[in-house]
Amino acid sequence: MTDTQRKIYFASDFHLGAPNYESSLERERKIVAWLDHIKGDAQEIYLVGDIFDFWFEYKRAIPKGFVRLQGKIAEITDSGIPIHIFTGNHDMWIFDYIPKELGVQLHREPITKEFFGKRFFIGHGDGLGPGDRGYKFLKKVFANKFCQWCFARLHPNFGIWLADRSSKTSRAHTGSSDEKYHGDDKEWLVIFCKEMLEKEHFDCFVFGHRHLPIEKEVGEKSTYYNLGEWINYCTYLEVDASSVKMKKWE
Repeated sequence: MTDTQRKIYFASDFHLGAPNYESSLERERKIVAWLDHIKGDAQEIYLVGDIFDFWFEYKRAIPKGFVRLQGKIAEITDSGIPIHIFTGNHDMWIFDYIPKELGVQLHREPITKEFFGKRFFIGHGDGLGPGDRGYKFLKKVFANKFCQWCFARLHPNFGIWLADRSSKTSRAHTGSSDEKYHGDDKEWLVIFCKEMLEKEHFDCFVFGHRHLPIEKEVGEKSTYYNLGEWINYCTYLEVDASSVKMKKWE
């Protein structure tokens, strides 16, 4: 298979661990089946944040569970297919365990790439665009090395329980399937895309975080894709030499 016949895949917001063990395990098996399906023609795979509903790596401990996904990712990277993982607002405390053990490339900020002659801007999407000052401040606190050091002083049994409980109070825990598009002037990521296009051209903007599958023209020959989430939608983006398509995993 030539490079022009291979495909680039994007998915995000698996939120493994939410809302409970049973449904998370069922979703994890579905994600592993999807990875098994796409690995045959994948050139690269991008998992664009909030893979876990909560993740914190202690020096000698990590949250238990999710072994099926971790094993599948390691299998795919061992075969030579690059997998990129972006930290999201729920799993920004991924440090060196996931990259080292699973062989993935970790990204903490948006990146730009070119696929099949098209320019892509890729990121989780949290903290981009106007507004949401409260979250932007909180993100700075969570990203602060001293704050991370303080949290790491908590015993894992208590620290993981505390953060997991806090995570389950968020919108991501509910994974509401009745999320609505609020209009171009109220969608922060749409505003961000249009502001970026005033500086330079991108053919595609690819984000997660929003939880609603979106395909929206934001400029001349420029489209914003939101990958949705896997609690309700199970949507992903497939890119090849001839097309960019939003698809649903059945």
